[in-house]
Amino acid sequence: MKQTRAFILLFTLLLCRSLSYAQDSTQTLIIDSAVLLKANITGDTVKKHSPRKAIIRSAILPGWGQAYNKKYWKIPIIYGALGATGYVFADNIKVYRDVRYAYQVSVEGDTSKYESVAEYLKPFVRGNYTNSLRNFRNESRRNIDYSVLVFLLFWGLNVVDATVDAHLKDFDVSPNLSMQIKPMLPTNMSQNGNTPGSLTGLSLVLDIHKARPRLLPISP
Repeated sequence: MKQTRAFILLFTLLLCRSLSYAQDSTQTLIIDSAVLLKANITGDTVKKHSPRKAIIRSAILPGWGQAYNKKYWKIPIIYGALGATGYVFADNIKVYRDVRYAYQVSVEGDTSKYESVAEYLKPFVRGNYTNSLRNFRNESRRNIDYSVLVFLLFWGLNVVDATVDAHLKDFDVSPNLSMQIKPMLPTNMSQNGNTPGSLTGLSLVLDIHKARPRLLPISP
C-alpha cells in the first residue's frame, strides 16, 4: 500500500513537471514566433533596400539613385563629368556651325557674307581653302557624335554605379566579417621525381555573407 502511494506521488510529481515544462516551452515558442514575425514585418518588408528603385531613379535623373543609396559624395562627381561632357558637346556644335557657314561662303564665293565668318576661319575663306573647310566641317560633325556617346556613357555609368551600390546594401561589409588565418599542413612533394619535399604556409579565409536580419524587440 505504501509502495502504491509512493508510486502515485512520484507519478503526480513527474506529470506536474512535464506540464510545467511544456507550458514554458509553449510560451517561449510563442514569444520567439512573435519576435520573428515582427522582425520580418518591420525589417525585411518595410526597410528592404530595392536595387530596382535605384536603377529607375538614376536612369531618370543622374545622382538620384546615389541619393537613394545615401552615397551623396558621388553626386558632385557625376554632375562634374556630365557637365564637362555637355560643355564639350555645346562647343562642338558651335564650331560645326561656324565651319559649315564658312564652307558655304567659300563655295558660293559671296564676298558680302565674308564679315559674318568667324575670325579664326576667315584666312581659310580668303585663301579659298574649300577642301580644308570641308574636312574641318566633317571632323567637327564627328566630334559632336563622339561627345554625345561620351555623355551617354557617363549617364550609363551613373546607372551602373547606383545598381552596384544598391545590391551591396544587402551584404555585410562591417568589420565583423568572418576572417580566419589557417595554417597549411605540410604535404609531400616530389621536386625531381625522387626527392620528397614539404610545403607549409598560411591561408587567409574571408567569408563575405549577406547581412543577417536583426530581431527587433516587441514593444509592450
